[in-house]
Amino acid sequence: MPDWISLLIRAIIAFTAMFVFAKLIGKRQLSQITFFEYIVGIAIGDMAAIITDDVRTPLYMGLVPMAAYTFLAIGLSWLALKSKRSRDFFEGKARVLIQDGKILEDNLKKERMSTDELLENLRSRNIFQVSDVEFAIMESSGTVNVLPKSDSQPLTPKLMGMQVAPKPEPQTVIMDGTIMDEGLSTIGFNRLWLKGELEKQGVALENVFLGQVDATGQLYLDLYDDKIKVPQPQALPLTYATLKKAQADLELYALATQDVRAKQAYEKEAGEVDRMIRELEPYLRRG
Repeated sequence: MPDWISLLIRAIIAFTAMFVFAKLIGKRQLSQITFFEYIVGIAIGDMAAIITDDVRTPLYMGLVPMAAYTFLAIGLSWLALKSKRSRDFFEGKARVLIQDGKILEDNLKKERMSTDELLENLRSRNIFQVSDVEFAIMESSGTVNVLPKSDSQPLTPKLMGMQVAPKPEPQTVIMDGTIMDEGLSTIGFNRLWLKGELEKQGVALENVFLGQVDATGQLYLDLYDDKIKVPQPQALPLTYATLKKAQADLELYALATQDVRAKQAYEKEAGEVDRMIRELEPYLRRG
């Protein structure tokens, strides 16, 4: 057998083995792998390269240690799941770096993190002053998580006591100029409805790069030509404005009439419309 064919076969076998062993170890982001998993990954990669290049070495001489490293990593992961003490030993423990706006210098030294690195981590989370931090902790993965003080946190509807409607996942109905029937059927629409919406916005299907429909049935488009401005859907704002106008008209009729019974009826209906607006406002005015 020619050498190049032998090398090709060994490379395919090594790549396949490396892929299988990596799948067995499990999926994690690079920032989430433990130090031991990082070492195992490097070792398996080196072994795969060696058994590919060294044609004099039998394949099993490389595959066996690759399998041993893999199952050792799986065993240690299983042990870490079952025992907190083992997990702390193999994966490390989280450590508090800032508490109540005060830097814990001893913990910073234990993590071998400089002040510049700490400030850089804070800036990456839009925090530029240590005194604004309630709590900062370095996780076992090396990530620094930060909790700002209450008066430094951005305003949210919850903090303001506002009710906000849930926002379900939008469905993609057009991709690369092609209609996605699965997305349309999920939200209960069809191609006829979609073509009608495209006509309303004056856009041809083949010019659409991406089209998405939210839970309220509004179609949002992104075109291939970014210079073309696509009007934003106005169905919800128009509905809200129409309801407010109806309420105002009823209140105006109540003020204008001299008939007591008619006045009471108009005021009652205006109150019903106002109640309806308050219930629907989170849906009609959400972003």
